[in-house]
Amino acid sequence: MSRSTVNASSEADFGFRKVPLGDKQALVDDVFHSVARRYDLMNDLLSGGLHRPWKEALVTAINPPKGDRAFSVLDLAGGTGDVAFRTIERGGSGTRVTVGDINTEMLAVGRERAAKLGHDIDFIEANAEALPLPDKSFDAVTIAFGIRNVPRIDVALAEIHRVLRIGGHFLCLEFSSVDVPGLDRLYDLYSFNVIPRVGRAVTGDAEAYRYLVESIRKFPRPEQFAAMMRAAGLRRVSFETMTGGVVALHSGWRL
Repeated sequence: MSRSTVNASSEADFGFRKVPLGDKQALVDDVFHSVARRYDLMNDLLSGGLHRPWKEALVTAINPPKGDRAFSVLDLAGGTGDVAFRTIERGGSGTRVTVGDINTEMLAVGRERAAKLGHDIDFIEANAEALPLPDKSFDAVTIAFGIRNVPRIDVALAEIHRVLRIGGHFLCLEFSSVDVPGLDRLYDLYSFNVIPRVGRAVTGDAEAYRYLVESIRKFPRPEQFAAMMRAAGLRRVSFETMTGGVVALHSGWRL
């Protein structure tokens, strides 16, 4: 469904603000246009490098086959190519990755990096709510730290289900709810005080990182997101929390 067909009276969360549903995507686009060139550097700085083992856990769960067996992966909201590169390097010659992202600046960064690394990856501009891709065309669909930025998560999950082949695997890595007493308070102090300041120092944009912190707090808890995945038609749905609940890896299959 295009942005023009969205009910103008509907609202969406943009961090802690309520905005018209039809306006959210443009606001999110502005955030990522602002930070695209420093996005991966900021991931290292703000996670203390932890985003790397988190993403390795995601790629391990994808389990791209070795050898020349055809295996196709769609990585959504992965414009800079970080997950795609790891997947290509882990899989065999038959592994093909398509990166879909709605943000042109993020895609430009990914294409440049892929060219330097010599990786053959397709980068396409794609809205997760209306994927320009055929039914049942991918063995796996992934999204890392991107689903919470989608205006209508339920619509995106239905699209993901549509493009998965029968037996295909959906994997979503996303920030979650800290579940360790004491760590939750430290995490809030760090998130709301340190992250925007580092964002201002490195990218010149504190507000973009304030939104990203707020969007984490508004994202559904793992059990709620699992229920949304089931409602979209995915089966054998499960999740695993990591680092005291800072992130969760969600898994579901098209059966």
